[in-house]
Amino acid sequence: MPSLKEIKGRIASVRSTLKITSAMKLVSSAKLRKAQEAIARMRPYQQELSGMLASLGVSPKADASAEGSALILAIASNTSLCGSFNSNVISKVRGMLEEMPGSSVLALGRKLADAFRSLPAPEGLSGGALPEHPSYAFASELASALMEALEQGRFGSVILVYNHAIATGHEKVVSERLLPLKAATSDEGLTPEERWILEPSRQALLKELLPKSVKIQLFAAILDSIAAEHSARMVAMQTASDNAEKLLAELNLQYNKSRQAKITSEILDLASASRDSQ
Repeated sequence: MPSLKEIKGRIASVRSTLKITSAMKLVSSAKLRKAQEAIARMRPYQQELSGMLASLGVSPKADASAEGSALILAIASNTSLCGSFNSNVISKVRGMLEEMPGSSVLALGRKLADAFRSLPAPEGLSGGALPEHPSYAFASELASALMEALEQGRFGSVILVYNHAIATGHEKVVSERLLPLKAATSDEGLTPEERWILEPSRQALLKELLPKSVKIQLFAAILDSIAAEHSARMVAMQTASDNAEKLLAELNLQYNKSRQAKITSEILDLASASRDSQ
């Protein structure tokens, strides 16, 4: 049975841990609100751009499907303590690699980069840790490099894999094709040129809008992943805090019982000594 000193030490250790997990939960909650605000500011532009592309017969977001050798662009976290956030993406990517042999992985997030360090990096592209505050400029530069590599035939398609934030504490790993974009089929069987009079031409509009769509889609995925990460970490820290409080209650009870037993033992020893002296 542990001594009172040992139990007291464990209580102090658990209390210290509880302070850390509670503070991390508050920090994650504040960061989650900021991430949600960033998504809300970006969404109107993304929706308007998607609508413009749809009117030109292009679907700016499509289900993941490989064309030739695929590049899997996976997004996760630089750090841990966020539950299964990173491991879910890693499992998804490994499953895709088994289904699409010959594909390569570009990992954004230190934990992902470490998991796929043994795989050869795509030529001319580098992943690794995400910036602390990813900006549109970061997504734009990466998207431009991906589009250039696709034009050079280094791979046939780019597939995004990341955690989509469904609600607070609930995220889901999704995969969607980033490149190339596909033309959508009109329900009426009419081409966009037959339905619209365009100025400038459809080709000129697509040349200008398609790169913007790829960049905003990538930026949206990064922001979505960041929001899901903070949400997952907030829930993980809440669970850790709840467990710490339960453990603290058990240790306090154990301490009180041990203390009472020690006091009782000392009283019995005194009573026994008193009888012996008589």
